[in-house]
Amino acid sequence: MVKLNKIYTRTGDDGTTGLVAGERRPKYDLRIEAYGTVDEANAVIGMARLHTASMTALDAMLMRIQNDCFDLGADLATPDTGKALDYEPLRIVDSQVDRVEADIDTLNADLEPLRSFVLPGGTGAAAYLHLARTVVRRAERCMVELAGQDGEKVSPAAIRFTNRLSDFLFVAARWVNDHGRADVLWVPGKNR
Repeated sequence: MVKLNKIYTRTGDDGTTGLVAGERRPKYDLRIEAYGTVDEANAVIGMARLHTASMTALDAMLMRIQNDCFDLGADLATPDTGKALDYEPLRIVDSQVDRVEADIDTLNADLEPLRSFVLPGGTGAAAYLHLARTVVRRAERCMVELAGQDGEKVSPAAIRFTNRLSDFLFVAARWVNDHGRADVLWVPGKNR
């Protein structure tokens, strides 16, 4: 269990931050950017949840996802260096990906078919879910870029989870927009 008695440590005053195993990296490091962006997405999901409290099933899905986002942050903050650790690092696992896919299928079953691209908006919940989706996509881009760097690893399950999460957030945004009936649709060339 995590126990935080003191919030400030002053160790980051030099522009570095510590990974789980103790390694220090600059705060602009791509790994830090990746898990910081996951944290940002989690905060936006929290904003969406201000509007979904009465939608019990969806709100429970979002709460699980928020917890999984912390798992993802822990995964990213514990690079797989190939060195033995004296603890088992927390990693995203396939069952978490499977659960997000099942949640997508559950919500998608209620939706009107798409007739156009959807503009972010509609209800307040939908707007925040679309915002969260775009932040998750940015996190995914950071993770994929990080995985492509020499000496860096990002688990395939973590990348799959992030990819599915953005899909889930899109479907959830449509679901809260009266099952897609209140979606704001793109009209190509409308304002020419």
